[in-house]
Parts: sequence; C-alpha cells; structure tokens
Amino acid sequence: QLRFVESGGDSVQPGGWLRLSCEASTWNFEMFNIGWFRQVPGKEREGVSCIAAIDGPTKYADSVKGRFTISRDKTKKSVILQMTNLKPEDTAVYYCARAVLSDTTCRPHPDFGTWGQGTQVFVSS
Repeated sequence: QLRFVESGGDSVQPGGWLRLSCEASTWNFEMFNIGWFRQVPGKEREGVSCIAAIDGPTKYADSVKGRFTISRDKTKKSVILQMTNLKPEDTAVYYCARAVLSDTTCRPHPDFGTWGQGTQVFVSS
C-alpha cells in the first residue's frame, strides 16, 4: 500500500493563499495518477483536483477552477496544490491519494492504500 503525507495547511483570511504538498512512500510516485480530496465534519470526502501520471492532464472541481493549481514539483517526488483566492468554503482537511482520472472523474483509486493524516486548511469568515 502507498502511504501519503500531506503538509502545508494553515489558517488564512479569505483571499489568501496556501501551498499544499503531498509525498508518498514509493520511488515511482510520478507513475501514478494523484488527487487531492477534502473533507469537513459530517460530509463525505470531495474530489478537489487530480493530475495524471507523468505530469499529465489535470482536472479540477468546478468550485476551485481558476483558483487552485495542481502540479508535480521539479523532483517529481511531490504533488503540489497551489491554492489562491481562498474562500471560507475551502475550509477542510485536505488529503492526497492515488486517483482515478478521466474527462469526468477525479476520485480515489480503489487500491490507493490508506489515507494519510491530512492537512488542515482554515479560511476565516
């Protein structure tokens, strides 16, 4: 199973920005589709953004299009979520995982492994 470590969450004001990082316990991390997902208490995890293997195509939830950017860093060892113009509704714990990515799909892969601890993003209102 893959193990994921998320970092970069913080408390910010509306309109602020954060850079989240996802690292995984595999040397061939770049060979997997990876997604960012978020969850608030009482709700199911929501797909935020996915990126295909080998720094391929990306997909974004409508709620974050134009504000968030997913990418792989220069070392190909991390997947980054650059979050700008943050809104109170972005408040959640953010997780990364292996993903299923298509024109219409951005969801966790059935064999993604286990969820990490996530990283908390809080946008004040």
